[in-house]
Amino acid sequence: MKNTALTHIHESLGAKMLPFAGYNMPITYEGVNAEHETVRTSVGVFDVSHMGEFLLTGPNALALIQKVTSNDASTLTIGRAQYSCLPNSEGGIVDDLIVYKMKDEQYLLVVNASNIEKDWNWISSHNDLGVEMKNLSDDYSLLAIQGPKAVEAMQALSSIDLAAIPYYHFEVADFAGIEHVIISATGYTGSGGFEIYCKNSEVEQVWNKVFEAGAAFGIKPIGLAARDTLRLEMGFCLYGNDINDTTSPLEAGLGWITKFNKDFTNSESLKKQKEEGVTKKLVAFEMQERAVPRHDYEIVDANGAVIGVVTSGTMSPSMNKGIGLGYVTVSNSAVDSAIFIRIRKNDVPAKVVKLPFYKK
Repeated sequence: MKNTALTHIHESLGAKMLPFAGYNMPITYEGVNAEHETVRTSVGVFDVSHMGEFLLTGPNALALIQKVTSNDASTLTIGRAQYSCLPNSEGGIVDDLIVYKMKDEQYLLVVNASNIEKDWNWISSHNDLGVEMKNLSDDYSLLAIQGPKAVEAMQALSSIDLAAIPYYHFEVADFAGIEHVIISATGYTGSGGFEIYCKNSEVEQVWNKVFEAGAAFGIKPIGLAARDTLRLEMGFCLYGNDINDTTSPLEAGLGWITKFNKDFTNSESLKKQKEEGVTKKLVAFEMQERAVPRHDYEIVDANGAVIGVVTSGTMSPSMNKGIGLGYVTVSNSAVDSAIFIRIRKNDVPAKVVKLPFYKK
């Protein structure tokens, strides 16, 4: 099992550590609900250094990215980032990722921790264009500083105006006494803030200065359990739960990152699926009684017939009600549709709703 460069700090803070994607990761410190509330109202810090980073360089770097990703990376300018996915050849998704345009002919791909080797092998297998690929995953750390007070709390640590970085943009600048870190605004919590990419040798200094600067704002370390409840309240997909090798981006509601103005892996069959329509759709739902939906619970209709499956579910800390995502047949996918979640033989009523669940 791998450690991040900050594992010893998490352990010294009394974090509950558990294996996650091959890493020894902090799951909670003081409890999911308290940590969730910290990010919604103030500022919290996640160590997400387990994520993977690939650097693609060369005159054909964009062409390779266009070939393996579903979104149109040709629209990126330096300093912008783009959410995308790697379609597989069977209609599913290898992974979802973020593409950063660092400079002309150079891109950074940020991928999920559990898929680093799989993604590297997949992209490499399509690299017949001579693109230089570097796997930086083991050398770089990543902190997500999230919450409505994040910018104000951290501004003293950088010479650039943090508030001026728009969503899905980034700067390469000084931060916490380190030159040339990536400061990006691609948050996964829905409460604002940004991410810091730096070398493993630099991250402890960054962590310490972040907590010094944030002390007056009630800053706290946050574990991966609260990261999951925060992203679910926004309806953001989690790979391995809501999307995987068998779910198409169109079924998952990711048509907005699936651009057919170019050819990419399996684009022809996905285009056909768009024209003919999908048979199942990922929907958001709220429980109508006090109950907690969980991953893999069956979704049924009023007659008890199975119409789908829950992919993510929790008791929402912000709303104090059960919420979830799941795939259902298209005829049951419209907003306000009545569905039922089968919980220990009981069919508990739920309602399909519009995302996000949490509205500021």
